[in-house]
Amino acid sequence: MRSLDTLEFAPRFAALGDAFSAPIKPTATEQAKMVICSPAALALLDLPASTADDPRLLQLAAGQWYWPDATPRAMVYSGHQFGGYTPQLGDGRGLLLAEVRNTAGEHWDVHLKGAGLTPFSRTGDGRAVLRSSIREFLASEYLHTLGIPTSRALCVTDSKTMVWREQRETAATLIRLAPSHIRFGHFEYFYYNKQYAKLEQLHAHVLNDLYPECLTADEPLAAMLGEVVKRTAETIALWQAYGFCHGVMNTDNMSILGLTFDFGPFAFLDDFKRAHVCNHSDHHARYAFNKQVEIGYWNLTAFAETLTRNVPVERLQEILDGYAGIQQHAYLQAMRARLGLLDEQESDALLIDKLLLQLNDSAVDYTLFFRRLGELPAAQALASMRDDFINQAAFAEWSSEFIARNANDSRTQEQRRTQMHAVNPLYMLRNYLIQIAIEAAEDGDYAPLHKLQQVLSEPFTEQEGYAAYAERPPEWGKHLSISCSS
Repeated sequence: MRSLDTLEFAPRFAALGDAFSAPIKPTATEQAKMVICSPAALALLDLPASTADDPRLLQLAAGQWYWPDATPRAMVYSGHQFGGYTPQLGDGRGLLLAEVRNTAGEHWDVHLKGAGLTPFSRTGDGRAVLRSSIREFLASEYLHTLGIPTSRALCVTDSKTMVWREQRETAATLIRLAPSHIRFGHFEYFYYNKQYAKLEQLHAHVLNDLYPECLTADEPLAAMLGEVVKRTAETIALWQAYGFCHGVMNTDNMSILGLTFDFGPFAFLDDFKRAHVCNHSDHHARYAFNKQVEIGYWNLTAFAETLTRNVPVERLQEILDGYAGIQQHAYLQAMRARLGLLDEQESDALLIDKLLLQLNDSAVDYTLFFRRLGELPAAQALASMRDDFINQAAFAEWSSEFIARNANDSRTQEQRRTQMHAVNPLYMLRNYLIQIAIEAAEDGDYAPLHKLQQVLSEPFTEQEGYAAYAERPPEWGKHLSISCSS
């Protein structure tokens, strides 16, 4: 294991120069306190769990200290926000503190959110608040447990520094890890500003350091787009399968590595609602749950536009045309696993759509339905849930189709339960549970947050004493208003 003193730095993005990022020191917060730290994220940097108690980790996260051999930098990029192009965005409240290579040869950006003003802060104050930092910490670490590609969260700090949002709040920080923080918006920035030499430099960096397998292809940039399309499609397929709503799928929030990235007003579905909008600022429902797949495609076309100087448009379109098939294949794989289906049949897509229609019409809890489906033999499980559905005749019809679809399942019920429970979480990251943890943390009590993180770190395994975390949310918990500052 390593320590904060013995990390190996391997600057790759920083080496691109000042046209890509601005060197700037973080602005320290006052009287910082460690709120929570992820041992699993520490391990990505080869750091032991005891690092959580190292005073310098707190100082690093609070912007009071950083490595002498590292120069913090704020990235510049642009992006399409709610469909409209914004010529310059950038790390308005975040800094790339360092780029670390671990003993496995993996590269990890160490990024500080809430680091203070940067050249790209625009009208913001460069700060994060405790509630948004806690939400991102929980979401990224929870998505990882589900097997959904995501950035990771290392730790959160609180402070006595005050900021103003809808009310006065304390400034917080979060250290985030990712193999790269490059977004679609990086490409858009140089393309639309006609800085083509810099765009070529960005292409070379991404190919060499992030997609080296594409270098041997006849058309390396076309091959890279194919990989980005594939990763993005597969990630969004898992969002759909597990009921995750991102909330702000702007192109500046889309990772070039297909990671779930830049958490804002996200939500996991409680009651299944196809058209759920988790961001109260999304007045036109652009980023509703049932539009995420098409928005993923829209964003990929915006990214592909930046490659038109290097790759024929027809070739780009050919690659983009593969998105729907990749997404559907990954989605059906995930849903078959959740339903306990062992093989593939062409009728599965229709069977799944019929189920989702029933769940939607009856506002059935999305997580608990799948968990309960595996708990008992299929016929018994479905019979036990019949009263949850408004149109019981339609659900009975679907149940018959599902049982017939499983007629050749030779597993014992114990085997079936084990396999289904391994992909269907019992404990979901629900907004009301987050809110309870946030309110306690804002009062200085971090115990509920630590308890929530503990149970969510093993969401598929029933844990003694945590039954309340597996219950349907109360009515007030289903209608929380989440904003971009949340």
